[in-house]
Amino acid sequence: MSFQILLNLLLAFTWMFLKNEYSGNTFTIGYILGLLILIVFRHFFNERFYLLRVYAVMKLVLLFFRELLLSNIAVLKVILKPRLTITPGIFALETKLTKDWEITTLANLITLTPGTLVVNVSADNKTLYIHAMDLADKQEAIDNIKNTFEKAIMEVSR
Repeated sequence: MSFQILLNLLLAFTWMFLKNEYSGNTFTIGYILGLLILIVFRHFFNERFYLLRVYAVMKLVLLFFRELLLSNIAVLKVILKPRLTITPGIFALETKLTKDWEITTLANLITLTPGTLVVNVSADNKTLYIHAMDLADKQEAIDNIKNTFEKAIMEVSR
């Protein structure tokens, strides 16, 4: 991925030097032309096209902000109720993620979302133990994390 980005920047700067105009507009045109060249020759690279990974990262960030907003609203509803009707609990989440940075990212995203906290990670990095403030259905919580954060992290890394 980094080779493709550097190649695209090199093509953009080459375009600027060939046009003998050193402005942002010329760089942007060169960058877009470089993108088109990379798209044409993308099957010569070992990795997938880098803009697909950038798109996946943007989706992950937007997903986190959506989940952050929804969980803040859920925690606010619990706080504003006159009676405390929560059922806290700890559950185990088996993950398909294998790399250390993937597991760390998943644990951080879960912990940064209000109402949940990663308590521990197993020694083999396959299981995350998560405390939830209001755990009505354990399987629903597991499916929610797997279908949102874990799936988005896998799109970024693979």
